[in-house]
Amino acid sequence: MQRRLCLYALAFSLHTLLGAGSAAAQGQVEAAKPLQVVASFSILADWVRTIGGPEVEVTALVGPGADAHVFNPTPADAQRVAKAELVVVNGLRFEGWTERLVKSAGYRGPVLVASQGIQPRMAGGGADPHAWQSLANAQRYVDNIRAALVVARPRAAADINRRAAAYMKQLQALEADTVARLSAVAPERRSVITSHDAFGYFADAYKVRFIAPRGWSTDSEPSAESVARIVRQVRDSRASALLVENLSDTRLMQRIATEAGVRVGGRLYADTLSPPGTEADTYLRLFRHNLDTLLVAMGARTP
Repeated sequence: MQRRLCLYALAFSLHTLLGAGSAAAQGQVEAAKPLQVVASFSILADWVRTIGGPEVEVTALVGPGADAHVFNPTPADAQRVAKAELVVVNGLRFEGWTERLVKSAGYRGPVLVASQGIQPRMAGGGADPHAWQSLANAQRYVDNIRAALVVARPRAAADINRRAAAYMKQLQALEADTVARLSAVAPERRSVITSHDAFGYFADAYKVRFIAPRGWSTDSEPSAESVARIVRQVRDSRASALLVENLSDTRLMQRIATEAGVRVGGRLYADTLSPPGTEADTYLRLFRHNLDTLLVAMGARTP
């Protein structure tokens, strides 16, 4: 009897050890898989992809060229969120649909508000959500993403930190270049008209005046009365040029420019990257493109 109990105990111990080894091996396999990340829009997805590298697999709910202001989540989007291991959102009232989407998906994992720690500027009675239009703020976004990825994939912390540090240097170099080039433009020339009031952080950081006519929205067509009012505002502004925001109706922009007697000076990207392989398909390319476009509109020389 005692011998039989010893054999049972030995068998149980071997089973326990094998089971523990199997669980550990399964854990290692899971840790080796790319972290499944869902980002609310394309700019955040670009940062996650850049800092995470091969450690992440990223899906943007609002992809390149799409407008987060009018985004309406689908059941497929809820499924993507349900399968995620990390959800990254902007916050600052930018995505009014994320809380509802996360709840409907049954997601219980971490949600990173990537703008946390940024001092928001106030506009329209609330926080202006377009904080990424300042390169100093972009560095805070990147550091928040870096920290979240390190927590999610601690074994890859060194590589994640290395990629983040290299990217930070690129942001800092771009900021120095931005300040130098815009400082060379006379203050009275640093004024442009845009269709979307999304560049307030850029304006504050780099001393450029952006005029967004009242009554103009990316999600509605202005009435004839609104168009007439916009034309009067453009005439009165004495701005260098009227710049097309990439989600706006270019035909309407051309009509207003013609009636107001100003020129259309180029295209700016505010809330979204352009499709892969085009002029603003990463955040760094987006910012450089906007800077070059602004300088041309202001009559400055560009490289």
